Amino acid sequence: MTHELVTALGPLLTAEASAEAYAAGTEPADLEQAVWLRLLERLDAEDPPRDPPGWLRRVVRAEARRSRRAARHETPLTRDPAADARHDPELLALAAARRRALRDAVRRLPGRCPRLMEALLSPDDPTYREIAGELGISQGSLGPERSRCLGCLRRLLTPEVAAR
Repeated sequence: MTHELVTALGPLLTAEASAEAYAAGTEPADLEQAVWLRLLERLDAEDPPRDPPGWLRRVVRAEARRSRRAARHETPLTRDPAADARHDPELLALAAARRRALRDAVRRLPGRCPRLMEALLSPDDPTYREIAGELGISQGSLGPERSRCLGCLRRLLTPEVAAR
């Protein structure tokens, strides 16, 4: 009986929930789930609906009204969760440790890589022209030089990342 009822009501519920969900400010799948729950409660109480299609339409509308009422009483989150993360002491400590590890690895790089990487990591965000002028190299060679330096940095950091 239950399987046949679910099979028979499935397409009707999908259509009704899709029609009512937008106006209720909810997702059709959430509305469907609420209606299936109401049906299971009725079946558990051994009180199956006499007119299943009519019952289903009434319950979909009732659940949509309930969802609208709940949405009116809910207050939206005014805080920015990302801002909270920026003030979380644990996350701040982890970020500082990552920055220290990166800066330490940059200092261990060979040749002019430390100066190039420091310039690229600078909070001033210099242009390639400014970096090339500071390092005394051509602007065209910055890309290949940066690639080599990043490869060295990757090799330096791989054992540290693997150890964690």
